[in-house]
Amino acid sequence: MIPSSFPDSTEIARLSARMLLEIGAVDFNSREPFTYASGLQGPTYVDCRKIISFPRVRSALMDFLVVTVMREAGFEAFNNIAGGETAGIPFSAFVAERMALPMSYVRKKPKGYGRNARIEGAMTEGDRVLLVEDLTTDGGSKLSFVDAIRETGATCGHTAVIFYYGIFPETEKTLGDHGVKLHSLCTWWDVLAEAKAQGSFDAETLAEVESFLNDPRKWQEARQKG
Repeated sequence: MIPSSFPDSTEIARLSARMLLEIGAVDFNSREPFTYASGLQGPTYVDCRKIISFPRVRSALMDFLVVTVMREAGFEAFNNIAGGETAGIPFSAFVAERMALPMSYVRKKPKGYGRNARIEGAMTEGDRVLLVEDLTTDGGSKLSFVDAIRETGATCGHTAVIFYYGIFPETEKTLGDHGVKLHSLCTWWDVLAEAKAQGSFDAETLAEVESFLNDPRKWQEARQKG
């Protein structure tokens, strides 16, 4: 079970960003930008999967995630915790353990044999489900998971992530229009602030990252033209 006392959300965001930097889950590279799943490029990259290999960081972040959800959604708001395949599965297990709730997970698509199920584990009509994932960019990938949960007759009005990009203004509207509220620990802005405070990267790289975060679409368009 989780401890009863935690820092406020601002300090949780700072500490979460610091931990992600410390374990090398964050990388900035302005000279050789990263290519994202969308095909677009950017100077920032985060890999939350690394968290599972660092027990102290993992424990602190999962405590933070649970208390954030409880503060923002309620202490008895859920009776099932679901993870999205694949990155959300370990984090949903950690959260479910702390909240003493059943855990299930949602496949990206039916497995194609047997029951052809998308939901693995026990989920029934009327369950109030929290969808747990590692991160969200624009919120779009969460909608399919939410729909699969709702098809069981359960409700899903909340998703919790460790990391939220926080640079695409449509994200929370996309989720909100689908009846889903987002809970997160930190954003790129928190990571940038902590990287500056820690001197984690050189000034030129940090300036380029800040330019990207202020207007990612414009930054990407300029790189494509270049």
